[in-house]
Amino acid sequence: MPLGLIALAIGAFGIGLTEFVIMGLLPDVATDFAVSEATAGWLISGYALSVVVGALGLTAATTRLPRKPVLLGLVVLFIAGNALTALAPDYTTAMIGRVIAALCHGAFFGIGSVVAADLVAPEKKARAIAIMFTGLTAANVFGVPFGTFVGQQFGWRATFWAISVIGVIAFAGIAALVTVPRTDGDRVSLRHELGAFRSGQVWLSLTVTVLAYGGMFGAFTYIAYTLTGVTGFAASTVPWLLVLFGVGLVAGNFAGGRLADRSIDRTLIGFTSALLLILIAFGLLAWSQPATIAILVLLGAFGFGTVPGLQSRIMQYAGGAPTLASGANIGAFNVGNALGAWAGGLGIAAGLGYTSPIWIGAAITAVGLVVLLIAAATARPRATGTNTATLRTAAA
Repeated sequence: MPLGLIALAIGAFGIGLTEFVIMGLLPDVATDFAVSEATAGWLISGYALSVVVGALGLTAATTRLPRKPVLLGLVVLFIAGNALTALAPDYTTAMIGRVIAALCHGAFFGIGSVVAADLVAPEKKARAIAIMFTGLTAANVFGVPFGTFVGQQFGWRATFWAISVIGVIAFAGIAALVTVPRTDGDRVSLRHELGAFRSGQVWLSLTVTVLAYGGMFGAFTYIAYTLTGVTGFAASTVPWLLVLFGVGLVAGNFAGGRLADRSIDRTLIGFTSALLLILIAFGLLAWSQPATIAILVLLGAFGFGTVPGLQSRIMQYAGGAPTLASGANIGAFNVGNALGAWAGGLGIAAGLGYTSPIWIGAAITAVGLVVLLIAAATARPRATGTNTATLRTAAA
């Protein structure tokens, strides 16, 4: 295995940690900046919306540039944003830091996947991409609980300093270990890539991604408040409870990928329906600690189990121009992230309590399920070939 894949995985780990660790630290950040829970939630929404800008804008703007220098530049952006967040004297500065760090997110994964595939023989490309994405999975399973623990013990700023150090390690690793082929000078036609958006199924797929992911994040964004304010867990147990969510994430991502190989739409309908039922159960049983423990695992499993199918579906209907469509879907995941955080915050701000984000998330998921059923009913069968298997492995 080329060592450059490990360097890319470290970068993916740091980016995943940046996006998700803030959820476990949200109460501490809100207290430090003297802002409401809903206002603190915008540190998540602002990041997510900025990922959309970076996924589309930076990917499009750098298609004609050598990939390795672009990757290194994106990592520098990542380090600068997290360092600014750690130093932030006020909420506005922290938001600016989050936005800067987020701009590299989508472009890094899009370009990094291409570079990872180029590091190995053709028959090992999917495996190489999967290794890179392992960093993102590891961030959710191990990094987020540990980062939350560090923040609770040493202050939330310590977590972002640690993430900045991870960025420095990733930069050094990519600079020293990642090589690109001489064909890296080949150019991608932006006009050709934009042609994918003439497909109605591409737009339906993007909509489903926004709503399905948004529903899950409506509940998960404010999970620390729910666990402590409703379920009655001590704040010190939140990092370890998030491990359960991460375990579900890994299991669901693996199962969702394997099932999507057989039927993308049936798998998505099944997982999204199950996610809706889990959210309803969570809203009803959030007061119960044993039920909440089980629900956290299932929430991660069915929430993230849709990711391989959603990514495969949009690539399937993008035809021969998948690069920008894939980046757009990464952006759509983060629009959903922002939608869930914003809508859940409205419920809390309206005085509806810490279970309101769960019910709002269920409502968003229900709309997503309706759109998915429409998309599946109007889709024309298309051959997926080996591309679906490749994408499924990469998303796992």
